[in-house]
Order: sequence, then C-alpha cells, then structure tokens
Amino acid sequence: MNGPRGPRRWSLRRRLGLWLAVSVAALWLAAATVAGLVLRREIDEVFDSALQEVAQRVLPLAYSELLAREDGAAPQHMAPVGPHREYITYVVRDGEGRVLLQSSDAELMDIPSGLAPGFQDTARLRTYTEAAVRGTIVVTTAEDLGHRAAAVRRAVMALLWPLVALVPIALAAVWLTVRLSLEPVLAFRHAIAARGRGNLTPVAADGLPEEMAPVAAAVNALMERLRGALEAERGFAANSAHELRTPIAAALAQTQRLIAELPDGPGQERARAIAGALRRLSRLSEKLLQLAKAEGGGLLAETPAPLAPVLRHVVADIDRQTGRGADLVVTIPPDGGPPSDLDPDAFAVLARNLIENALKHGAPDTTVEVRLSPDRFEVSNPGPAVPADRLGALLRPFERGPTEAAGSGLGLAIAAAICRGAGLELDLASPIPGAADGFCATVRFPAPPRS
Repeated sequence: MNGPRGPRRWSLRRRLGLWLAVSVAALWLAAATVAGLVLRREIDEVFDSALQEVAQRVLPLAYSELLAREDGAAPQHMAPVGPHREYITYVVRDGEGRVLLQSSDAELMDIPSGLAPGFQDTARLRTYTEAAVRGTIVVTTAEDLGHRAAAVRRAVMALLWPLVALVPIALAAVWLTVRLSLEPVLAFRHAIAARGRGNLTPVAADGLPEEMAPVAAAVNALMERLRGALEAERGFAANSAHELRTPIAAALAQTQRLIAELPDGPGQERARAIAGALRRLSRLSEKLLQLAKAEGGGLLAETPAPLAPVLRHVVADIDRQTGRGADLVVTIPPDGGPPSDLDPDAFAVLARNLIENALKHGAPDTTVEVRLSPDRFEVSNPGPAVPADRLGALLRPFERGPTEAAGSGLGLAIAAAICRGAGLELDLASPIPGAADGFCATVRFPAPPRS
C-alpha cells in the first residue's frame, strides 16, 4: 500500500529553462513592438518626403504646360511609362479649381480640391498641397493611407516572424546551456545518492558553482562525522566481543571442570544448569554483537567479490559445529555468481543467521534449501506456517514465531539490519510460495549497473 504522497518537487533545470526561454521571447516581442513604432514614424517621414518631392518636381512641369496650352484645352493625363502600380498620384489645378494636369491614377484616388497648402489627412488619403504663381497653379500629391499601413504591417511582421523560429531554438539552446551548467550539481547529487548503501567516503566537489561549494563542504563534514561515529561504534562492538567472550569462556571452562570433579547428584546437576546458562549467554552475547555490527554500518566492501566462497565456508562451519550439514541442500552457481559489493563478513553473518534460523525452527527430519543466484539469496524450510500478521514482527529483536525451539529471537532481526544497512531487500513468506506450509526468507540483491 502506498503512503501519502509528499509535495511535488520542481526541477531547477526545467524552471530555469522555461523562464529564460519565456524571457527571451518576451524581450524579442517587446523589441519588435518598439521597432515597429519607430519604423512607422520613419516610414511616415519617408513617404511625406516623397509626397513633397513629387509636388515640387511636378510644379515646374505644370507651369510650362500651362504656358504652352491653348485656352479651353481639356485636362491632360500623364500616360504611365509602363504597367505599374502608382502609389503616389498628383493633380494640378488652376486658381479656380479646374484640373490642368494629373497622373494616370488620379481619378481613381478622387483627390479633393480646395486643400490648404501643406500636409492634410482625409478619410483615406494623405495629401500634400503646394501653390505657385500667386495661387494660380496648385499641385496636390496624394497617397492611400492603406498603403502606409500595409507597409508598416509588412515590416513589423518581418520582425515578428523570426520569433516563431526563435522560440524553439531558444528553448533548445537554453535547455542545453542550463543542463551543461548544472551538470556538476547533478553529478554531486548522484554521488550523494550513491553513498546511500553505506559508502561514507567524501563526495568530490570538483566543478561545482560557487553557491554549491559550501553545501558540498557541509555534506562531506557530516559524512566524516558519521563515519567517525560508526567507526567508534564498531570499535566498541569489537572490544565488547573480546571483553565478554573471555570471562564467559573462562566461567564455562571452570563450570565444566567443576562438573567433572563433582560426584553424581544435585550438585552436579546444578553445575550442568549453570554451564547451559553460560552457553546461552555466550550465544546471546554473540548475537547482540552481530546486531550491533549490523546496525553500525561498514556493510559494503571497497572491492566487489563473489559470495559463493563465503557461503561454502558458512555451510562447512555450520556442519562442523552442529553436524547438520546433511540437512542442507545448497544450490550455488558453478561460476560463483557475479561479484557483489556486500562485505564478505556481513554476508557470512547474514547467511549464518538465516540458515541457523531455518535449521532451528524447521520441521524435524526435513531439509533446508539454500539457493544463491545472481539476483537473490534464498533460504526455505518446511514447518508450520507463520500467520501473515506476524511476519513483519519477526524482523524486530526478540520476536519469535509459533515455535517451541530454543532461541533468542535475534536471527531475523540481525538479517534485517544487515539488509537495511547494505541497501538490500529482505522478503519473508509463509507458507513457501507454491507449498502448503513452510517458511522462506529471500534477500534480493540490487541490479548491477549497466555499462
């Protein structure tokens, strides 16, 4: 069952890339708008200058035409040189408003008469009027305002169209730039994540930006303090093992000697009970020290190595101590399996506790199956099924299942602590999958990194 979901995290790369791309697009749009306004003013000035220049050039021609024409002659149309669109038209009138001379498209423009000298705007025209010879000759040039608007619109669109291509290019460029800039930060994050399985070596901070350097220093200082604490705890566990084993072994030896010296009777029985208690105390102290070591760290090896030789040694040692090697069915890959970074000593403790637990609590006169494969280590034994609501509790110290066998209730707790510290998964199943009863403990190894 999945737990409650935490707040959604945001990506620094995504946010930087999005905002930078949006900023570039907004700045380009603002620049295009300002450029359009400036361009419109410049276009107005250019076309106004053209209107004025046409009027000034036509005026001497009109005066010559007026002198050469006969009275009553019809207005003269200036024929175009060739087929073209006439953007600026003109008309020459006399003082009474009669048309003397006009361009080929002047009638289509419907240029009004009686305009004051200078620039004027009508509903659809921009005009310039200039008079000469004491007002007897009046030249008016005109341009359609739609032509100006279309020219400005085309110029602005020429500025805006590149934005369509710029946005995806800017997104790609910004994303690439941000990704390359944050690459050291991402490498630092992955290096910290790799320390999650017990590796407490300092994280390389090469190439980190100035803002992240103090964070890297703080993380490395924290891991150094943690490593010191774990080393102190491991040292305490090792010293405690020595200090506990020696007096217990001495007391047991003295008790065994006392048993040999005492005659049969109540005294010898009490001595045997003391020896049994000392043996249980010795096993309990050993289990407690294994649990302390499992919870203290140091569960990963610097150099990966196959686990098969370690398992063979554990099985041989259990057979030598208990004589129950014949009750074990061990399956090991012929090649020893792939190397693992699990510490050999930690795996030996893990395997021993799972195998001893299966031998102790399994049904009598049955075999315990031990399997080592590239992705898991599995120990299963026949016996009474454990209720599903009790399986999780078995991983806690001093918790025992429905069994009458002697034990401290620490074997599975030690295995669980090693798996937690080494980043492994420990699954308990009862009954055995595909069977009616039994108990199965499976340790799943992480998938090896792809090359």
